[in-house]
Parts: sequence; structure tokens; C-alpha cells
Amino acid sequence: MALEERVADLERRLAALEGAQRGAPDPDGSEFWALNGLKEQLAEVGAADGGVLYTGSVRLPTGGEYVWQVGFLTEGLLEDDWTTAAEAFAALGHRVRLRLLREILGGRRTAAELAELDEVGTTGQIYHHLRQLTGAGWLHTTGRGRYEVPPPRVVPLLVALATARP
Repeated sequence: MALEERVADLERRLAALEGAQRGAPDPDGSEFWALNGLKEQLAEVGAADGGVLYTGSVRLPTGGEYVWQVGFLTEGLLEDDWTTAAEAFAALGHRVRLRLLREILGGRRTAAELAELDEVGTTGQIYHHLRQLTGAGWLHTTGRGRYEVPPPRVVPLLVALATARP
């Protein structure tokens, strides 16, 4: 292999590693591959004001695999009644609830298992938090006192967490 080819190969590998460190896959060599695809789709439907897309492909420690994609036109988002999102956001606004969600995604599914954790409160407090999360749609019961994040909410939950990162 010629020196120029080796240097070019090393540069591609370095760029891929740097992209992985930022947490963004780069399948086609374009830093904004998902954004470029969204723009193409928006142009096809004539959405002059743009839109928002979020997507994910997730494998949890429990072995569950989830793929999800949803997009919204800007116009619709700006016209919606944003107050309807308050309950869902409020449910995520407590450190214990976030901890419970993380543990449930990790495989702890019952209140008894969750009560074994440090710093999550009493069983009564745990049930209070579980009710808040269930009422907001972040959890549902699967029978026998077991809780899970509904499959269509796994990727949106992780997206919400990603948006809160510095």
C-alpha cells in the first residue's frame, strides 16, 4: 500500500474514532448524515419550516432490543398545546424517578427489587414514584407487580436524557 493510501486510511480511522467519542455514528462519512436525510425528506413533502426527527436502535442490559423513529413538522410542533407535555416532563423531574427508570431498564422490575436499592426511599415512597411514572406513560405494569418502560417509550426516554447532557 502506498504511503498516501496509508495516510488516508489512518485519517479515516481517526475521524471514525473521534466521531465515536462524540457518540455519533458516521456511516457514510458525512458528519450530518441523519440531518441530511431529514432535509431530503422535508424537501420531498414541501415542509418549508423544517422538522424534527429522533431515532434510535437500542440494546438494553436485559437483552431487549428497541428501534424507534419519529418525526414532526416544525409547524405542527409550534402550534401544539405544549402544556400537555407538562406531566411527562414533571415525572422525569425527580432524581429518584430517574433512578427507578434506569434500574427498571437494567432489569429490576418489581417494587421489592427496587426497595433493595440505596437512597430510593421507603416502599411507600417507591410506589408513589412508580404511580407518577405510570400515570405519565413512562412505565406500565406487566402483571404480578412487575414494571417496564413501554417499548415505544424506551428510545424517547433515552433521547430526553441525551438532551439534558451538557
